[in-house]
Amino acid sequence: MTSSPLRTHRRRRTRSVALIGPDGAGKTSVTRQVGELLPVPSTVIYMGVNLEASSLMLPTTRLIVMVKRARGGRPDATVPAGAHTVARRSPRARVLHSAKAGARMANVFAEEWFRQAVAASYSLRGSIVVFDRHFYADYYHADVRDGRGGRSPLRRFHGWMLEHGYPKPDLMILLDVPAERLHARKPEATVEWLEQRRAEYLELAAVVPRFVVLDADRPLDAVVADTADLIRTTWEARS
Repeated sequence: MTSSPLRTHRRRRTRSVALIGPDGAGKTSVTRQVGELLPVPSTVIYMGVNLEASSLMLPTTRLIVMVKRARGGRPDATVPAGAHTVARRSPRARVLHSAKAGARMANVFAEEWFRQAVAASYSLRGSIVVFDRHFYADYYHADVRDGRGGRSPLRRFHGWMLEHGYPKPDLMILLDVPAERLHARKPEATVEWLEQRRAEYLELAAVVPRFVVLDADRPLDAVVADTADLIRTTWEARS
């Protein structure tokens, strides 16, 4: 197990932890089991864009999912990076397309804050909230990081909100697995894409204060035990 130092800025108990990593890293499997090893009750909340993986969503999001499924699209809450690029369309079509993309992005904002509000309510009742993924980590390279061109004003605002307004987890754990092993577990994406995504997650160590890299290319029981130890150690250090 390798880790970066846990930097504590305030003496308080850890209330939330986010498990991040590319598809195939084992996030969902670990979050389902780690609660059994924690000293206090825990709650798992999915904080990703694949809406099929979450039972917690706004009514408007459920409607969007139904429409996407009816049209054969992917059931996620993302707005494509080029959603506001509507060249070669009439002015009316551009206005309608931009309005539609803006409404979808507004729903993304609402969905993110809705799940955060639910997480805060559990935390206030004494639970440790375990996030399966986290919006800040998943959107960091697309919407948050400076110097990225081609983003619409809404996506730039989204990045600013995630960076400066959206609450960060008390602890972020990257379940790190080599790209070849990720591909063997879930071959939907290419090895090259998985390696790029892994590298992007690793870069978060420089911007997230309490960030730990955990070797997840091991038996699930060992990864779950080490994850629980990290959460418990951080909890005790801040008690």
